[in-house]
Amino acid sequence: MLNNQSVYSNLSIVSLVTAFIAGASTALSFAPYEIWAAFPLALTFALWQSQSLTAKNSLYYWLSFGFGCFVVGISWVHVSIDTFGGMPVVVSMALMAVLALYLAIYPALCGYLLTKLSQTRKHALSPYLVYLGLFPALWVLTEWLRGWVLTGFPWIWAGYSQTLGPLSELASFIGALGLSFIVAIVAGALVLLTQKRLLPILIIIPILALSAWAAPQLNPIAPSGKSVKVALVQGNIPQSMKWEPDALWPTMLKYMDLTRAQFDDTSSVDIVIWPEAAIPAPEVMVEDFLLNANQVANLNNTAIITGIISHQQDDYYNSLIVLGNHNQKQQQSADYLVNGTNEFKKHHLLPIGEFVPFGDLLRPIAPFFNLPMSSFQRGKYTQQNLTAVGYHIAPAICYEIVFPEQVRASVTNQTDMLLTVSNDAWFGASNGPLQHMEIAQMRAIEMGKPLLRGTNNGVTAVVDPHGRITDTIAQFETGVLVADVALYRGETWFRKIGQLPLLILCGLLLLMGVVNYLRK
Repeated sequence: MLNNQSVYSNLSIVSLVTAFIAGASTALSFAPYEIWAAFPLALTFALWQSQSLTAKNSLYYWLSFGFGCFVVGISWVHVSIDTFGGMPVVVSMALMAVLALYLAIYPALCGYLLTKLSQTRKHALSPYLVYLGLFPALWVLTEWLRGWVLTGFPWIWAGYSQTLGPLSELASFIGALGLSFIVAIVAGALVLLTQKRLLPILIIIPILALSAWAAPQLNPIAPSGKSVKVALVQGNIPQSMKWEPDALWPTMLKYMDLTRAQFDDTSSVDIVIWPEAAIPAPEVMVEDFLLNANQVANLNNTAIITGIISHQQDDYYNSLIVLGNHNQKQQQSADYLVNGTNEFKKHHLLPIGEFVPFGDLLRPIAPFFNLPMSSFQRGKYTQQNLTAVGYHIAPAICYEIVFPEQVRASVTNQTDMLLTVSNDAWFGASNGPLQHMEIAQMRAIEMGKPLLRGTNNGVTAVVDPHGRITDTIAQFETGVLVADVALYRGETWFRKIGQLPLLILCGLLLLMGVVNYLRK
């Protein structure tokens, strides 16, 4: 083996720069580019280049890789900070860099532990166990940690690079994190190939090819023969005026006018979806409008699901409510009740955007910490499905859709569809809304349910249980997407078992590395 310190001294700047470039190239795996092979290849290169480094130098190397990954992959965050945060460009860029550097800590931890636990003078782990066991385990565990620490940010997991790739259907068995495990195994096998160890890649590739073919055949979901007609209303309200008091009634009337056009005697829709905070005011302030909308929905044998701010005592919630017919398509007209039971309150709030940690300290510093909708309370982790004309709908508001276990907790044996509503106007024409859509597609695969996504200005779409977008409407346009959504029966394996078996496996592999390290 080459001397670790001399290798790092000679290649320190070059290796750090190439690590950054490799990390940045992973953005090509995600929307809108969808080059699914880019992530495993970038990971292979980084793993190969770092294999001779010391643990300390490996930490710096993978920190550079992670920084490249996040500073490019989630560069869209800067749009909201710069455009709506009221900060100078230099300050907003600095905040973006701090966020990317924080997120880079997790791949850096993976690289550090990989080297620390595998390179010992005695009882060294076999290269096969290092690259096909320990590395995938560490990669998955650090991704999982990133999705949990400080309320979590599980964006651009490696597994999401396969949303439109040949391995996507495996997510119905092992989820997005399971796909991350596979991506890491492929990278490890390719590194072993550079060491002239051919057997792993010769075994893994046929197994993955067979699994990708078999997954749709073994997936226990199937069409039920039923369908529901939905209308997803995209209001395209400019973010700059959405929260202006003078824009409240024009905004609500716009949604109602777009909705009325969908009602006729021959093919009226069953369910109408308005996006997150389509009604940008507390329920008690717009009760007259809600009573009217409820009556319109009742008369047309329809339900309207809308985003709104619900208010209970001194607490405000980012919520979804159902107007019109709840339990069946034709039912006796009922008045709308403020703070009714057929309601969903968002649980997983977005830091800064919906709540401000240490708010008393941070809010006076800059307008960025006083964004509209930044003082919400949390709803319960597990809530009942919404019911609309007899259909059961598992909801997730905006950011919540990126948390697979939370979505899984909302799905019951009665659930017919998943619903996610959002307002991605904060991020303009960046890649953020497209990546958000991609993550929602993965939830549809994992749960084996059709997914409805209603947004203010895109991406508004219908997704089938295989993650394919079946209907969509152009971004940044006012319009209504009307679609007949096929319903499915059955339960995916991921819906049954979730992430726990994978995390246990990764924990055992990590324990093996720790035991080996302690034996030295």
